[in-house]
Amino acid sequence: MTDTGEPGRTRPRKGYPAKRRAILRASRKVFGQAGYGGASIDEIAAKASVSTRTIYNHFASKEELFATVVKDSTEQVAASHEAMTLRHLGGVSAGDDLEADLIRLARDWVRPRPEFTDHFAIVGRISTAGDDFPPHLRETWQKAGPLRVQRILASCMARLAERGLLRVPDVDFAAQHFVVLVTNTWGRGPAGADAMCEEELVAMVTAGVRAFLYGYLPRS
Repeated sequence: MTDTGEPGRTRPRKGYPAKRRAILRASRKVFGQAGYGGASIDEIAAKASVSTRTIYNHFASKEELFATVVKDSTEQVAASHEAMTLRHLGGVSAGDDLEADLIRLARDWVRPRPEFTDHFAIVGRISTAGDDFPPHLRETWQKAGPLRVQRILASCMARLAERGLLRVPDVDFAAQHFVVLVTNTWGRGPAGADAMCEEELVAMVTAGVRAFLYGYLPRS
């Protein structure tokens, strides 16, 4: 059953941080399993062990709850990707093994992260919903996650170019190319990288990094 919210209920109150966290955790699980349209506030309340009134004390509608869940979850994943990008590329300089650094970054990038399983289930539903998904909610996800991660990766590509390690006419395209190449799970079905063993993952990201470097290494 689809729950469209309860107009006219009071705005979310401050406080009750433990209940709010429980609601967000339960919402990630339910939205990931049922999607935005299929999720019900009753189901989320049951999973969070709270009443529906408690949910509406924190969130004015299902749409506001979903937007908060997407933003909160996406920011966590984006922060993780930012940290790993800076860890692997932030200090790279001439004389370092750039290929090895990029492979290590790519391996971390595609490594399955159990703590983000529900987040990526939601993202998968957003990606396949097409025009049926509210545009402003899609924009919330894009700004909080993919665009934020692209900016930090592009800035690292720019620094590598400044150090003469890469030839990068457009840093945004370079960042996109890197991600597409190292996450190429074509033919693997919906499980993607999750279905690969360690040896297969390393082979995939190594091939992707070498293809990337073929296009972006400086020419003699």
